[in-house]
Amino acid sequence: MSSSSAAPAAKPPMRDALVAAAFRLFSEHGYEQTTVDDIVALAGVGRRSFFRYFPAKEDVVFPDHERCLADMTAFLATGGEECEPVRRVCDSARMVLHMYAENPAFSVQRYRLTRKVAGLRASELSVVRRYERAMAGYLRGRFAGRPDGTLRADVIAAAVVAAHNNALRSWLRSDGRGDAVAALDHALGYVQREF
Repeated sequence: MSSSSAAPAAKPPMRDALVAAAFRLFSEHGYEQTTVDDIVALAGVGRRSFFRYFPAKEDVVFPDHERCLADMTAFLATGGEECEPVRRVCDSARMVLHMYAENPAFSVQRYRLTRKVAGLRASELSVVRRYERAMAGYLRGRFAGRPDGTLRADVIAAAVVAAHNNALRSWLRSDGRGDAVAALDHALGYVQREF
């Protein structure tokens, strides 16, 4: 007698299970009404496991930003003198968009949640500001010694972030349909032409 039973499905990594549980509860009960205890109960883990991955409840809403920010910062750091700095920063913005585009359903769900919860909008703005600071820091190094180098760096970084956010939010408002990369390339074209 042969066994044709399929192997049991692999459990998702704990971090992913916590994020999935949190968003399910946020959807069913609301963000404010959901506690960390609710999340860990649904995920089938203890509180310590949650806090190993996320310092606070709002951090589970933005689980991928730390990795993306680290990747983007490393990418900028490897841009030697031969790299055109504005193009390099635009390419780093494409990395951030790729993070959102990897999982459109999750990105749209998070966008809808952050539109409803004021505290999450503040957290999101803080994350965006960290990306902008990383870009500006890279550009300041590249423009060091130039007249208005710091000003130029800060303005370009802000413009790249504004272009990125315009394309990203348009894509998210369309429920993740359409070509987000093409929209971003179009928006970044303005920045590259100006600077």
